[in-house]
Amino acid sequence: MNDYGVVSEPGTLRFERLLPGPIERVWSYLIQSDKRGRWLAYGDIEPRVGGKVEHIWRNNELTENDAPAPEKYRAYAGEHRMQGRVTVYEPPHALAYTWGDDPDTSSEVRYELSPRGDQVLLVLTHSRLASRDGMTSVGSGWHTHLGILADRLHGREPAGFWRTHTRLEAEYAARIAAPQ
Repeated sequence: MNDYGVVSEPGTLRFERLLPGPIERVWSYLIQSDKRGRWLAYGDIEPRVGGKVEHIWRNNELTENDAPAPEKYRAYAGEHRMQGRVTVYEPPHALAYTWGDDPDTSSEVRYELSPRGDQVLLVLTHSRLASRDGMTSVGSGWHTHLGILADRLHGREPAGFWRTHTRLEAEYAARIAAPQ
């Protein structure tokens, strides 16, 4: 399995990760604020379609021994918030929500979980991304956050968030083709 996200259609990135199960454990890391905050962002998710989603990022606190945030992401180094709406809620197999609260400009994130023996396949799809630069940033961000999730579930100490994100952003810039 390749850890890199792939462009599955225009404006859409898809990631796959095989994680230690059971499925209910992985689901809890998607929906419970205290667990999600250890790899992505804190905040409540109302458990129903149409429910509110709040993400409270504290990327500087995700990992130890990290580099400072790059200048272009300095505004996201401290606490940063985002709202959205749940579009799919099917525990413990599928969760989707808008990435932002403006219906005209929001993208959408979808998580799909399926058991694979004692492991769980997580498929994350982020769609309606408006630009190549956005896809590059989102690609490196998800890759970094999913790496931290995998490390947390495996009981390992993750590598520095910003150090990893910066390296991966350059790799995603090379991987995601410029529009023709």
